Amino acid sequence: MTVDKELEKLSHSTPPAATPEARARALAAAMQAFDTAGNNALAPQGNAKGWRQSSIINWIWSPAMNKKFLAGSALATLLVIPAAGYLAIELTGNGSPIVEQKEIAGNLSQGGASKQPVATADQSVKAAPQLPPQAPAENGSLAEQSVADAQALQDKETPALAKPGAARISEFDANDIATLTNKSEGSATALGAAKRTAPAAPGIVPQRQLAEPMAAIAPSPAPPAEGRVQMQLDPNRERFANAAANPIKSVATDPVSTFSADVDSASYAFVRRSLTGGAMPDPQSVRVEEMINYFPYDWPGPDNAAQPFKATVTVMPTPWNHDTELMHVAIKGYDIAPATAPHANLVFLIDVSGSMDEPDKLPLLKSAFRLLVNRLKADDTVSIVTYAGNAGTVLSPTRVAEKSKILSAIDKLEPGGSTGGAEGIEAAYDLAKQAFVKDGVNRVMLATDGDFNVGPSSDEDLKRIIEERRRDGIFLTVLGFGRGNLNDSLMQTLAQNGNGSAAYIDTLAEAQKTLVEEAGSTLFPIASDVKFQVEFNPERIAEYRLIGYETRALKREDFNNDRVDAGDIGSGHSVTAIYEITPKGSPAVMNDDLRYGAADRAPAAAADSTHQGELAFVKMRYKRPGEDKSALITTPVNDGNAVATIDAAPQDVRFSVAVAAFGQKLSRIAAVDSYSYQAIADIAAASRGTDTFGYRSDFLSLVRLADGLSQR
Repeated sequence: MTVDKELEKLSHSTPPAATPEARARALAAAMQAFDTAGNNALAPQGNAKGWRQSSIINWIWSPAMNKKFLAGSALATLLVIPAAGYLAIELTGNGSPIVEQKEIAGNLSQGGASKQPVATADQSVKAAPQLPPQAPAENGSLAEQSVADAQALQDKETPALAKPGAARISEFDANDIATLTNKSEGSATALGAAKRTAPAAPGIVPQRQLAEPMAAIAPSPAPPAEGRVQMQLDPNRERFANAAANPIKSVATDPVSTFSADVDSASYAFVRRSLTGGAMPDPQSVRVEEMINYFPYDWPGPDNAAQPFKATVTVMPTPWNHDTELMHVAIKGYDIAPATAPHANLVFLIDVSGSMDEPDKLPLLKSAFRLLVNRLKADDTVSIVTYAGNAGTVLSPTRVAEKSKILSAIDKLEPGGSTGGAEGIEAAYDLAKQAFVKDGVNRVMLATDGDFNVGPSSDEDLKRIIEERRRDGIFLTVLGFGRGNLNDSLMQTLAQNGNGSAAYIDTLAEAQKTLVEEAGSTLFPIASDVKFQVEFNPERIAEYRLIGYETRALKREDFNNDRVDAGDIGSGHSVTAIYEITPKGSPAVMNDDLRYGAADRAPAAAADSTHQGELAFVKMRYKRPGEDKSALITTPVNDGNAVATIDAAPQDVRFSVAVAAFGQKLSRIAAVDSYSYQAIADIAAASRGTDTFGYRSDFLSLVRLADGLSQR
């Protein structure tokens, strides 16, 4: 009886009234569902199975209400009416975002099949740049400047061509963007109500097809913290080498550290892209040595090419640990004058697959290569190979004297297809061999978002191809573009095994730095297979930790083995390595003394009494271009290399230490957990110097951004 009364009351209740906006959204969704189903054409009357076409709702509703089943029963009312009420609320609720998709469908119907892969609606939102969060304001804190710095740095660093998601963000007018950013409530509703002022990017179709109409009318998610719409990239497709941080090693048991030179700069640019996009970088994407070596330093260099390197060592107190010291090793390469630079034979191997159809990928790539062509000499040679499903030669070897022909070939590049990277690499090396310049620079320049998914795509297969071809004297440079598909791990593998370097181009300004300002060091090698080995004196040093170079570690015996591949150094390149060392007797020593073996070491220590004043001994091996046998350079480190305070260290040394601290903090290295971003900024600001190109000022902005983002 009680149930019947409740049902009777429910049957007389009035459903909630729909607002005009809700009705408009529901109507738009229904029309889109109708169009998507193809009902704008003449439909057949009936079908081959003999029954009448009907909607899914009628198909369910009719049997339920048919008198043969539940007609007139309380069970029918109990099941069907609540379901219908819920459906009505969902269709008319003010909080339900309706995604208007007519423009997208129109673009697809007019443009035919897209050349780029299908991107979902969710992915198109994720591809837009993140909005920097409001950091809590504190007196003297970097956080209060972080939001303003984010916008300033983004505007300075990223031209319209290179801004990620520029096409998608233009879908909303300025008022709608302000609404999305500033409203503390109903942000999802504002997103649904924003009117579009430009057509959506071609090739994008909704993830939730309106063949399943209810999926497009889901309840609004809760607004994110502080009412901001967080437009985040999906990090799951970004691939980085998984390398554990270098541990603290005891000099008593492991006195020798050996590693390969690294002059790559990809990590710093990727970190910058993440921070200016409003997100902390993936710790695995941070390679501290690449961040340090990103900046130009005025280390003392050699006087002539006979000895291509000069090492400068500085020992100073550690800013983040008063009980340890830093041993800073700076290497400067001989700088080849432009007039004496050898002729260059370059092959541009360009990824034109569908995944490259983004403003910060192929369009930015084309602008970057135009800059490089304008930097080359008239007698240099350029070829162009593209790959997307199948490799193709766009431009046979052409002298830069015919610059207009080269630039025209670059301008005509269009995206489309899958990514047949291995076949493209083979074709590029064949062209490089065809135009080979003896005693010159022969290099393939691979430009990609790193998405190798057709053909031999394993790291080992591609590594083998590169290793076989480098024996012909043809090296490889890898340039990464964009986000979403970036395979940083593979880029590093290819560059390291191709006697080349890897860079990440996120803006046209970065292309200018890498391909124009640093063209000499990028293109013209002065030494190959450059290896470092440092031996610490157990009488003076108890422990050490190499900061960075985790992916460049070598075995001790590899140092003297000329068959072991290592990094290359280009004209004017600088390489910096920093060790955190623990003096003998320091309270910071982490390892206990050995119980056994002390007596065995005593005779050796006595025999080496002439070296007891040394802290360490630095050795470097390298091969001159075209040679197979390595040469050796050595540098002893003693008290004469030490300064009493970090302020007494040279300006460039102090700035590189600030970068090392920042990289470790982003990598979540425990040693710098208690060291603040403010302290890092203080060191960097005091050692900024003239900063001709503004790189160091931009670094300070990144420190402020990281400080603000870390406090969310």
